[in-house]
Amino acid sequence: MSGFVRPELASAARRWREALFGAGIVAAGLWWAMATGVLLGWIGWVVAAIGGGLIVAGIQRGRFRQGRDGPGVVRVDEGQIAYFGPWDGGVAALSEIVEVTLDRGRSPAVWRIRQPGRADLEIPVTAEGAEALFDAFGALPSFDTRAMLAALHGADRYPVTVWEKPSLRLH
Repeated sequence: MSGFVRPELASAARRWREALFGAGIVAAGLWWAMATGVLLGWIGWVVAAIGGGLIVAGIQRGRFRQGRDGPGVVRVDEGQIAYFGPWDGGVAALSEIVEVTLDRGRSPAVWRIRQPGRADLEIPVTAEGAEALFDAFGALPSFDTRAMLAALHGADRYPVTVWEKPSLRLH
């Protein structure tokens, strides 16, 4: 199958897969709403609305993905982020994280995860499995996904704090 699809098209489809799936759900829901009578047409509209939600979530996830060819491997499992890189690595417990920073001045850009009493964990945005950080970061209290995506696609070349533990902001 991969011989029939251009590599850049396959890469784009992988990046935006959730949004494309949502578009398919919208299309199926609209077809159902139009093809069935008034009695069951409402089900199609509900399915189309669910598909719309999947498109929105898929666009956010697609914007987060930056590639998979960077150094190292990321794993998120049972409340822990683990990064295994060619020169360094480490583990960060979600409950212990106090700050998440994006440093776009590095090549590739790097997520810097700070925990008290430990060295910062630096993860390239292009590391294999880095897309799992989308859900991990989203689990942090009061995490602003839109601010994270704005920082990821911004022009700033200096480190930008995208999240800070709420209890620390009060002091």
